[in-house]
Amino acid sequence: MLGIFLDTETNGLNPKIHSLVEIAYQLVDLESGKRIETYSGMIALSEEKWAASDPESLKINGFSWEELQKEGKSAEEVAEGMVAQFARFNIKRKEAVFICQNPSFDRTFLSQLIEVPRQEMLAWPYHWLDLASMYWALAIERMKGNNGPPPWKTGFSKDQIAAHYKIAPEEKPHRARNGVAHLLLCYEAMLGFTNTQ
Repeated sequence: MLGIFLDTETNGLNPKIHSLVEIAYQLVDLESGKRIETYSGMIALSEEKWAASDPESLKINGFSWEELQKEGKSAEEVAEGMVAQFARFNIKRKEAVFICQNPSFDRTFLSQLIEVPRQEMLAWPYHWLDLASMYWALAIERMKGNNGPPPWKTGFSKDQIAAHYKIAPEEKPHRARNGVAHLLLCYEAMLGFTNTQ
């Protein structure tokens, strides 16, 4: 089973107004923990889409118009890069799952890039797992055994989960490629991999 550890950055929180500016993921063998492939792509937005940016979101991820124009690709090029890579590694449902910090957010913005009917045609995984729920379940089990506080006391943002496992917070400004690396560190500390020999 492969894990697609994925993160996105956008120019705002509303998918009806805002757009994806960066997507990154790592393909990881969930048994061995082997990192198989990494992808990161920035998207050069049109002037109209950039004008709709939420300044607060841009403070968090630090993207600028100039950076995206210089380093970004077209949305079509990023989408086709993902499709080609998923095909090369035979990413299909029942053989892979997406793992994110906030899958409802990431999935919505990924669907701007590659629409759901095309994802369905390609038989991409439809299970999107989230780190916070994994942490919540583990914290509840610890609480039942009197081995720790409930998750609503510790918090369950990615940085709060990281702090629980003595991992440094995610590097700032937030970038998808850094988010993926941090997500993997948290996942490995929480759950490990099933066969690391």
